[in-house]
Amino acid sequence: MIGSTKMIENYLDNLFPNPKCELNYNKDYELLLATMLSAQTTDKRVNMVTEVLFKKYSSLESLSKADIKEVMEIIKPIGTFKIKAYNLIEIAKRLIKDYNGKLPNNREYLETLPGVGRKTTNVVLSNIYNVPCIAVDTHVSRVSKRLKLAKEIDDPLTIEKKLTKIFSKEDLGKRHHQMVLFGRYICTARNPKCETCELKRICNYQK
Repeated sequence: MIGSTKMIENYLDNLFPNPKCELNYNKDYELLLATMLSAQTTDKRVNMVTEVLFKKYSSLESLSKADIKEVMEIIKPIGTFKIKAYNLIEIAKRLIKDYNGKLPNNREYLETLPGVGRKTTNVVLSNIYNVPCIAVDTHVSRVSKRLKLAKEIDDPLTIEKKLTKIFSKEDLGKRHHQMVLFGRYICTARNPKCETCELKRICNYQK
């Protein structure tokens, strides 16, 4: 396992030496909102709607007072837009009420916000506060199972715990981004680019 892990780490470092979050944001709270919106859709589509959303509502104050129908219309392309529009406005209200509009480094609190779960919280804490944690989305889950870092039956929390033990603490944020990019562009759900992948000999998908 140690040899395979080192091989995976070296390959990911070679492919993505400086991985970054592909969601666009300029303010801390915008990453929280964008990540919440990214559930069951693509970062590319989220970036399209947040470009309009964050320009129209340039502060939490303005978003907290927004007409929900107008917000729905803006984010309609990403799907499940009705509940997500509600979540956007409620999160803005909560952050203003509870933290004067600041994004707190507080896992317990963040996970109480509507539409925000552990994955979104991990993304925010890792990127904004450099908290050593790894967010498990569909890409990370798929890659982990194919590369035998997790079992097929493992749920996201189980996978997160396993990856936290496998990778060094200081690299967790980087590994998250690398695995997302690897799953998004190489180890795709359908038609993965196995012919060019140097990890194919340790991959379950090849079986």
